[in-house]
Amino acid sequence: MHQGELRRWQHHHAFGTRARTQGERRTRWVVGLTLIMMVVEIAAGTAFGSMALLADGWHMGTHAAALGAAAFAYAYARRHADDPRYSFGTGKVGALGGFASATGLAVVSLLIFGESAQRLSSPVAIRFDEAIAVACVGLAVNLACALLLRESHGDAAFEDHHHHHHHDHNRRGAYLHVLADALTSVLAIAALSSGRLLGWSFMDPAMGVVGSLVIARWSWGLLRDTGRVLLDAEVPEARRAEIRRAIESDADTRISDLHVWRVGPQHLAAIVAVVAHDPREPDHYKRLLAGQPDLVHVTVEVQRCPDGAGVAA
Repeated sequence: MHQGELRRWQHHHAFGTRARTQGERRTRWVVGLTLIMMVVEIAAGTAFGSMALLADGWHMGTHAAALGAAAFAYAYARRHADDPRYSFGTGKVGALGGFASATGLAVVSLLIFGESAQRLSSPVAIRFDEAIAVACVGLAVNLACALLLRESHGDAAFEDHHHHHHHDHNRRGAYLHVLADALTSVLAIAALSSGRLLGWSFMDPAMGVVGSLVIARWSWGLLRDTGRVLLDAEVPEARRAEIRRAIESDADTRISDLHVWRVGPQHLAAIVAVVAHDPREPDHYKRLLAGQPDLVHVTVEVQRCPDGAGVAA
């Protein structure tokens, strides 16, 4: 067979990772804004004696690093989309970036909790007016970044006529980092305001404890979801049952082995082993799945059931 003829039967494994996405472009903008605000808050916290601002600034610094990792994940997936070393493409790089971001969030929550506990026993004098003003600017920047990263139906989220939802976990990780920053900014403003107006200096570290617990909860949710993608455990049983029904509706065909996993933000792959008394060609069974557009890489193994042996229902 000539190489040109062979090429007709070959296909790519990019699965949506080859193009520069809106999520990647927006993440790069957010990295820049976060780095600028980090420098401002650390400088202001040092100058005005506000541990809340200083902690929030370093908090944004860790998030800037995590967001940078998210941007790197997008670029890496795009550059290596056609690399044959990746058997099913680089679609999971986004989930890996989201998992790394979630790990960073967990570390940040522990650091904030520890620092807040320390400040409960050792309060410091704060220049409230200046610190509140900087914290408000930080909140505005965080909200702007959240709007940039918010999922849209045309990019980060995908829904077909079967109502299957797929998410860009890398972008979601970056989005949760920004929300965590916004939360700490809100808590810092509340704590600084209560200290200025009511003299409740203990509110500063108390709000830090609350914020660390909320961030830890978000981190756990993202770790759980991205971990399922990385371990090929994300596809729900209902989705697997839908594939099984499409194949087993054909004569006496039964599925003896089924593997379904994610290969991109909007794409699934499947390996299907079928058994029948009078089996058809693999393309026949692939056509039975043609109405499921998120299934982009389907491999079918066909086995003939020996005469006299029943095919279990």
